[in-house]
Amino acid sequence: MTPHDAPRAPLHIAGTGTALPGDPVDNARLGKAFGIDEEWIDLFVGTRTRHFGWDLATGEIRHSLADLCAEAAHHAADAAGTDPADLDFLVLATTTPDRLLPTTANEVADRLGLDHLPTYQIQAGCSGAVQALDLARALLAAGHRSGLVVAGDTTARFLDPGRSPADLPARELVNYVLFGDGAGAAVVSAQPDGEALAVRTLLHRFSGRGRPPGQIIDWDGPVRRDPGRQMLSEDYKAVEEGVPVLAGEIYRELLDSVGWTPHDVDFLLPPQLSARMTRRITEHLGVPAAHEVSCVADTGNTGNALPLIQLDRLLTRLPHTGRALALVVESSKWIRAGLALERTRPREPRP
Repeated sequence: MTPHDAPRAPLHIAGTGTALPGDPVDNARLGKAFGIDEEWIDLFVGTRTRHFGWDLATGEIRHSLADLCAEAAHHAADAAGTDPADLDFLVLATTTPDRLLPTTANEVADRLGLDHLPTYQIQAGCSGAVQALDLARALLAAGHRSGLVVAGDTTARFLDPGRSPADLPARELVNYVLFGDGAGAAVVSAQPDGEALAVRTLLHRFSGRGRPPGQIIDWDGPVRRDPGRQMLSEDYKAVEEGVPVLAGEIYRELLDSVGWTPHDVDFLLPPQLSARMTRRITEHLGVPAAHEVSCVADTGNTGNALPLIQLDRLLTRLPHTGRALALVVESSKWIRAGLALERTRPREPRP
């Protein structure tokens, strides 16, 4: 038996929450703000709306990542029927922290009134929420009773409303139509409390050895500031070709790990790069009967938040026993991640 095959500690999702800032921004408004053809946005990404924590006209930040993560965490605690003061740890995953120090994780803990507990911040892309859940499982195995997993991203540092699309290389322009801001959260426990959604298996594998990154997000201080430096770059062609293949590998590995057949899966949570890419992935997988749970068409690509937002939507659609697979691909340096989920008893109505 390899370490990857060893028995894992129990992990249950007791409650989830989502935070999306402001009103949804449709493609017409986005196209007008950035000087991008609305029809091209519709055809290229297929996403209808997204949310931004900053003003499209002025660039003024109105919702920080800490704001969104704290709001999502409150919703998750309410859904779980848990007082945040009873939580034993906090793990936060993001690509875009508000600042390098203090960490956004500690800012969120402070806003939630938490103190004297371990906090962790994971620097990651779209797979960060799964990484955070993996760390949470280890903390529960070490004796903690329950904790909070939060994940989110914001775009204010990288999308400049003053830039003309004519000035942007294609590898950077694509990000102006893909991304939105948001956060998701989950209260986790070792016992099947609350919603009683059990994580039957959790997959997290680095798969990028010798492979060029599909996305680069740069970061520099004032000493090395270079006005011409490209801070956000995506090889969309490599992502478009690679993600469906990796999603298929994740799907098969999750099924094998829990001994399910495709017909045992009631819900599928596919990768959420864009609405168009999600359609391509689900067609590639050909899952026989599973209902799709997606959010990207309405939220845009919210990075680390996506898997937790999907989980939040899943719980509203899973009132009875059922099984689900969540597939997550991080294309920055190619990470395969995912969850096999099962509700073992019907959800009890809230008083």
